[in-house]
Amino acid sequence: MTYQPFGSPSPVGPETPDESTSSTTRRFAKGWTVAKPWPVTLREDTPSGVVVLRPLRRKDSSTWMRLRSENAAWLEPWEATSPGTGHGQQGTVATFGEYVRALSAQARAGTTLPFAVELDGALVGQLTVASITYGSLCSASIGYWIGREAAGRGVIPTGVAMAVDYCFFVLGLHRMEVNIRPENGPSLRVVEKLGLRDEGLRERFLHIQGAWRDHRTFAITSEEVPGGLLARWQATRDAI
Repeated sequence: MTYQPFGSPSPVGPETPDESTSSTTRRFAKGWTVAKPWPVTLREDTPSGVVVLRPLRRKDSSTWMRLRSENAAWLEPWEATSPGTGHGQQGTVATFGEYVRALSAQARAGTTLPFAVELDGALVGQLTVASITYGSLCSASIGYWIGREAAGRGVIPTGVAMAVDYCFFVLGLHRMEVNIRPENGPSLRVVEKLGLRDEGLRERFLHIQGAWRDHRTFAITSEEVPGGLLARWQATRDAI
């Protein structure tokens, strides 16, 4: 995996900085630290194509909205909602620009990493590292979605593995978790491919589709993947 650090984003500029403003791509290495861990772009070549995690930008609006619309039936059964409203979380802001701005503020505060997911340069989904906590916990959670046409091609497993390695080896976190509804077969296959530990059922854990829904929690700690989760996933994938 390679990662590409950027300069500090401007809070008032028209766009989050893109790849053209970055420094030279550097090889990702365990033990590196960065002064400002966001924004960052992570990239990996896979048998399905080049998978990239990069900051979600306001100019993604039309593509993002079209992708969500085309995949509404595929995605909506798993979408978080706000109790008492039935509305999705992204619907609590008036515009896509405000949605990105809110996520960017959380990223600058160090609590969230909001990645757009690309396959061969095309936006195909989103992956968010959330609830980043340091101190005695040093943990975070990962959520993701992908358009149906790109599903099943190893894109999200690769993205999750890259994000986990970045959190372990650059941010210094110790534990990462993914929470999935027991009925969500495609997401369960992601954590199965990656070999995350099943920590059991959390009853009425998140508000989904207008009700509190049970979730299964899958987790991994840095001790379990001293060589990185991406390397372990690559070895597993290549052996299939």
